[in-house]
Amino acid sequence: MKKARLTAAIASVVALTVSACGGTSQSGEDRTANQKPVEGKTFTMAIGTDPGALDPAMTVLAVALEMGRFLYDSLINLDEKGKPIAGLAEKWEATTTTASFTLRNGITCDDGAPLTAGDVAANINFVGDPANKSPMSGLAVAPGTKATADDAARTITLTSGAPDAFLLRNIGGLPIVCGKGVTDRAALAKGRYGTGMFTMTEAVPNDHYTLTRRKDYAWGPGEWQREQPGLPEKVVYRVIPNTTTAANLLLSGELNASRITGQDQQRLRAQKLFHSDQVVPMGEIFFNQAPGRAGADQAVRRALVQALDLAQIGKVLTSGSGAPSQGMVTTEPRPCAGDSVTGKLPAFDVAAAKAALDKAGWTPGADGVRVKDGKRLALTTIYGTQVGPTMAPSAELMQQSWKAIGAEITLKGLDSPGTSQALFGTGDWDISLAPVTLLLPSQAVTFVSGPKPPTGTNFAHIENERYTAQAAQAAQMAGDSGCATWLAAESALIERLDVVPYVNSVIPTFGSNARFVINFGSIEPSSIRMYS
Repeated sequence: MKKARLTAAIASVVALTVSACGGTSQSGEDRTANQKPVEGKTFTMAIGTDPGALDPAMTVLAVALEMGRFLYDSLINLDEKGKPIAGLAEKWEATTTTASFTLRNGITCDDGAPLTAGDVAANINFVGDPANKSPMSGLAVAPGTKATADDAARTITLTSGAPDAFLLRNIGGLPIVCGKGVTDRAALAKGRYGTGMFTMTEAVPNDHYTLTRRKDYAWGPGEWQREQPGLPEKVVYRVIPNTTTAANLLLSGELNASRITGQDQQRLRAQKLFHSDQVVPMGEIFFNQAPGRAGADQAVRRALVQALDLAQIGKVLTSGSGAPSQGMVTTEPRPCAGDSVTGKLPAFDVAAAKAALDKAGWTPGADGVRVKDGKRLALTTIYGTQVGPTMAPSAELMQQSWKAIGAEITLKGLDSPGTSQALFGTGDWDISLAPVTLLLPSQAVTFVSGPKPPTGTNFAHIENERYTAQAAQAAQMAGDSGCATWLAAESALIERLDVVPYVNSVIPTFGSNARFVINFGSIEPSSIRMYS
């Protein structure tokens, strides 16, 4: 059975980013098909960039939350149909404003201390308190959410700070740290005080991270049992930015898993390596709408989009294997079926783009770069280097297209921490090509409305009244009853070109001498099986 922790893969805002979440699992014919699982092995996986700080309440990086999935469990998990199953909690109830959980008995922390209901409540209260500036506030936990606990009964009861259509999934998917970690955030940044299947035993930033399996761990997803053949003794994450290098190491057996983009997929498939696939938003554009930025003008945003042949750029970005975007949520099973994108984006039209800039007062200068009120149309465009080898050439193709209408483009390739710093810290960018991966439509709210950095995560400084009103209405409608309203809210963003999703891709994670399940954007730790 496919099971998933509900971590906000939003993690993505900076990786496959914030690819990190969402997809379907498929296994191909592979070398392990007729082999038996073996004991005592180390599972080694490549990651394209260093995760930075690992505190799960203080990051939205896909790579950090992916690693955190091995270290920190959540209250509930999901089965392959998206239905809740046991995690740290054995029972639960929820509406759009209140929820309660009963912990399983016998859960311990990586230091041997018992996990209490009070510890869980402290996790929720930390994220819910705006003073702590958690990026998960407004994402998984509404600001102002308050939880209480009964340690003897192992129960947690909470009231949400705002109506939440997916309250059970959001609170239930929050990574839970142990009691000491709530007050020792420096230790959490190093991956300590975990409730998960593994514990951090070595961390060498920008090189590798070693995790060791906890022998007392017995509270895996649903009915999972710890006495199973083939579970790895250790997990090692190696930072390998180059996917061709990672592919070579898979073939030599030095790696057991790696997400592979580009042409290297073909030779791995030819060697019949196991793979598990996921659908990710590969092509997505945001414009910085902060005061003084050119992107604050909708006419400029429209002209910049009209200048792009998005279908051709999508082919370059996905090596011809992509599909047009239909919404901001790609994770399967999608909580809301429908299409919020088709027909909402302006068609490729260079002449119309130039005319729009003329009308907006941007006139060509002597060197061809447009100028308005003495300011050049000079735009810094950032993209994620960890996404794969196709990101740079697609960014260069955009650069050429924008140059053709009079925009001067400076490209900056950044790793995940660098992208996070630009978006949520310095604000030194005009166009972002880093997609945001979402599990739920409600998870977009904190990124596209509300407080801006440094106090919030609305990194593009979006102010869309239609979206805000419709999202607030949908939040009060439980589960999929609000799907039509969520889709209308997304369309409001796309029609104003606050976000431009244009292509998705199926990204395989290949395995060598190992099998595993990919769900919600990353490997399910309890699903790993090792082979000789």
